Amino acid sequence: MTEHGDGDRAQARTRRADPEGHGPVRFGPPLPGDGLPVLPELRAVLAEAAGSPHDCPVGGGRNLLESACGYWDRRGLPTVPERTVAGPGAPSLLLALTAALGGDVLVPRPCAVWWAPYARLLGRPVFHVPTPPESGGVPDPFALLETVRRVRAEGGDPRLLVLSVADDPTGTVAPPEVLHETVEAAASENLHLVSDETWRDTVHDPHGTVLLSPAEMLPDRVTVVSDLAGAFLPAGWPAAVARFPEGDGGTALHARVLDVLTALGARIAEPVAAAAGYALREPAPVTGRRTAAVRLHARLAEALHAAVVGAGALARPPRAGRQLYVDLAPLRTVLAARGVGDAQELEDFLTVRLGMPAPGGHRFGDELAALRVRLATGPLLGATDELRAACLTARAPEELSHVQRALTSVKAVFDGLRDDSRRWEHPR
Repeated sequence: MTEHGDGDRAQARTRRADPEGHGPVRFGPPLPGDGLPVLPELRAVLAEAAGSPHDCPVGGGRNLLESACGYWDRRGLPTVPERTVAGPGAPSLLLALTAALGGDVLVPRPCAVWWAPYARLLGRPVFHVPTPPESGGVPDPFALLETVRRVRAEGGDPRLLVLSVADDPTGTVAPPEVLHETVEAAASENLHLVSDETWRDTVHDPHGTVLLSPAEMLPDRVTVVSDLAGAFLPAGWPAAVARFPEGDGGTALHARVLDVLTALGARIAEPVAAAAGYALREPAPVTGRRTAAVRLHARLAEALHAAVVGAGALARPPRAGRQLYVDLAPLRTVLAARGVGDAQELEDFLTVRLGMPAPGGHRFGDELAALRVRLATGPLLGATDELRAACLTARAPEELSHVQRALTSVKAVFDGLRDDSRRWEHPR
């Protein structure tokens, strides 16, 4: 964390002045990276493959697809390479799926920033469905039914529901009973489901948290997509895999998606494909790093949660990933006194004061008037590989001096809002 001056405020004003209100990145922030040095074994695989003159085929080479099948088989979702594709990041796969399936798109509110823009890019209407607070990423089943029937009554054609059990941005994990009800509601309305399972391997307490895939419940109508930046690869090495449903419908959808990816020229770079195949086989170095990274980000997310809740903000305890979704509605009065009246203004305000990205909830499909932001744990790890590596091996990373300073800085910002709020409520 650093002190910020006029340059940061000018940058914030530039973001606010953007005519579409999207800030410096048109469709919002990327996946929150883990901020950790690249695993040496991954670096070696990528370097060895960098000399290959061969091009990775559209949809992924056999080695990568077989590795993906092994990964899903170990999670109780057996499949074969002929029902699997790979692409340069989950956005390209979701774009291809949206194009192939047709119709209108349903997404939770809030949801990952990259879900809705690809439907809009194709000219498809997008409808947000509310989620229960404890089940971010999985729409309320009754709200889903109501939305589908309303859209159809207005002449729409909803066909696709995108959801996630381990969720970005909220960091929550939907309970199995809620997921069952939502999947049943979707099936009753003949929707196809895309299950974004990017964060399934980042659950903070894998022994105490039950995580089910919708593909286990509705095997013939669910396509699973996983961006490997969630738990396997650095965010700068774009790669994702998709598992298609059983039956003729899944076969036809697989073929249409390959057609779209071919038209886009959406191939994974061969060195990245080699690293992805290695990672998905889950050798000991990869699983060891993943376990250590999940533990690290879980502890930091817990500390971040304590800091914001202690100041009077609202946030569900994070259960997965490396992010926290914060609602500052209880501090609305004091924020208004500081010129903050919506999520974009809150993003500008907190980004400058925290010295780290604080994307507003409007980027995730929430109403602009809702004072919500996503905070990530990656920026707390330090500015150098040495500092970040120290976090990875520390028994109590939140007690490292540079992490303590970062957390203290965050706490000071939120505590300042709380103290000002109390002065407003109880003036002398």
